[in-house]
Amino acid sequence: MSLEYVLKKTPAPSGAQIDYRGSLNDEQYAAVTAKPGPILVIAGAGSGKTRTLTYRVAYLIENGVEPENILLLTFTNKASHEMLERVGSLLPHDISRIWGGTFHSVANRLLRRHANAIGFSADFTILDRDDANDLALAALRAAGLDPKDKELPKGAVLCDIFGLAANTEKSIATVVVENYPYFNAIISQLEAIHRIFRDRKKADNVMDFDDLLVYALRLLQENEDIRKFYQEQFQHILVDEYQDTNKIQSDFIDLLAAHHHQVMVVGDDAQSIYSWRGANFENVLTFPQRFPGTREVRIETNYRSTPEILTLANYAIAANTRQFPKNLHSVRPAEKYSKPALICLQDANQQAKFICQRIEEIVEEGIELNEIAVLYRAHFHSMELQMEMTRRQMPFELLSGLRFFEQAHIKDVAAFLRFALNPKDELAFKRIAGLMPGVGDRTADKLWQQLAGGADFAALEPPTKAAAPWKQWVETHRQISAPELRGRASEQIQVVIDAIYEDYMKTRFPNFQSRLEDLGQLRAFAQNFERTEEFLAQLALLTNVDGGPRTDGPLGGQPCLRLSTVHQAKGLEWKVVFVIMLCDGLFPARRSIETLDGEEEERRLFYVAVTRARDELYLTYPVTRATASLDDRWQEPSRFVSGFPRGMVNEWKIKPAPPAWE
Repeated sequence: MSLEYVLKKTPAPSGAQIDYRGSLNDEQYAAVTAKPGPILVIAGAGSGKTRTLTYRVAYLIENGVEPENILLLTFTNKASHEMLERVGSLLPHDISRIWGGTFHSVANRLLRRHANAIGFSADFTILDRDDANDLALAALRAAGLDPKDKELPKGAVLCDIFGLAANTEKSIATVVVENYPYFNAIISQLEAIHRIFRDRKKADNVMDFDDLLVYALRLLQENEDIRKFYQEQFQHILVDEYQDTNKIQSDFIDLLAAHHHQVMVVGDDAQSIYSWRGANFENVLTFPQRFPGTREVRIETNYRSTPEILTLANYAIAANTRQFPKNLHSVRPAEKYSKPALICLQDANQQAKFICQRIEEIVEEGIELNEIAVLYRAHFHSMELQMEMTRRQMPFELLSGLRFFEQAHIKDVAAFLRFALNPKDELAFKRIAGLMPGVGDRTADKLWQQLAGGADFAALEPPTKAAAPWKQWVETHRQISAPELRGRASEQIQVVIDAIYEDYMKTRFPNFQSRLEDLGQLRAFAQNFERTEEFLAQLALLTNVDGGPRTDGPLGGQPCLRLSTVHQAKGLEWKVVFVIMLCDGLFPARRSIETLDGEEEERRLFYVAVTRARDELYLTYPVTRATASLDDRWQEPSRFVSGFPRGMVNEWKIKPAPPAWE
């Protein structure tokens, strides 16, 4: 006969030790002190989300919840450490027993305890990105396929496909059709590679990053005793940045919360902007249906931005039909700050000149460069601005990757033109040769020595693996070196893309489409030059094309302007923000507005951009811009900035600089 003995809760100290009412505003207080049960906290931009979660954890512990009965899930280790440190500073308790961390770290902790239940041993190892890529390529070979086949994706792309399938809980076929349609013809081969990849990982007792959640969820689904143990242990589950969760993360939370139903998710549906990497906007919208009796708490007091900026942000996001309506209001006084500025420019070059000139004026007014940011929808939107800043020697840091002309795909294509212009360019030759399968540094050097010794380029004999692509390079080299194309950089670039580089990018880079857009803009830039050598000389002036590593950080510790895509800027803030290239088809992106869901996510992206600004906001768009089709196309202002109510923004009229003799 078994008896059930219930432990009493640890008595709460007499009298609360934390002054919750004095430390929180009314909205935060309502969330922190909410009665147990499912709670959806919609926390607007700049509203103190981290503070709310921190005090909620402290409140639970002060009211007798044992630390080990709390699960706090975050997206970054930094966020987890910050919250737990704050809780520790608020309470004289040992909080080390709280289960706090990222989804993947918590999954790893579960699997270390119970790996044998899913066919692994507890000492399984976790593959890093490079090792996972190598194993995926080995699986391709084991499937009887030829890694030299230019139609087949390489390791990084394979892992990207497999990872997206895992995180969205979709089949390989569905992911390919929806996200990689150029691989539709080889879906069956990709499915075979995935099966081998999965089986080899299990045989080798290894997991990749995505497997941690896949197997942690499977562990709970397939083992009733283990599932019940953790469902009972985690009496309170708190989730940060809930709008960024994907399908498997949502299912993981739902399963753990199925017993107590005491789950608080905190986020902002208006900042859900990562669907392209698997985040599921539906998780927020359907939370009340999945957890009947959900209490909704809105935190709308903003501590960051001026009232004028928030008025614009509220207006912009109101057009979305699928959302939890909210109205951000500022704690800062009204009518003290300038309204957001809307600036129409002649073209992208004038836009760059305006931004640089205005930044110089702002710095003269006493604001440091590191308090200023320029945000854009896609990396190539900043090309002209990077050029202008380089000319003016204005220090800037890119949060969204390498400087435009330092990116690998830009340097690769430039190398084809350099070698066509100068067959003695050893660095260009070796860079192109290194793109060929089976050609490493030693082989490239050996081939170069033959060429430098007088051998005919067309007669060089690369490794057998590289025979077909090398032959294509020889033909492409002949085409772009011909008199009718020699000196016409834009057309030479297109030949390289069509003949070689587009197929290369599809199989090598998960972000193939954005790199192709970059190259289209490179073609447009090349139109400004009458000769290829002038174009390549300008590239050399703007970046060290084949030099050693460089950083884009502040030089010598001096203040530094920030340039970033909006996606990379989420969670950050600056005193002054410029949001640029606000043209329909650019921001919002043309391929994203083909569906209502796509357009609404683009509008959320715009909302994120404008709410990064504390004091000053500048919205700019050019009326013409050179495009990949090589014409100066007329640009319509973004649907997000056209039609603002009268008085919401200040419209600046820009006059061109007077002639030098005036």
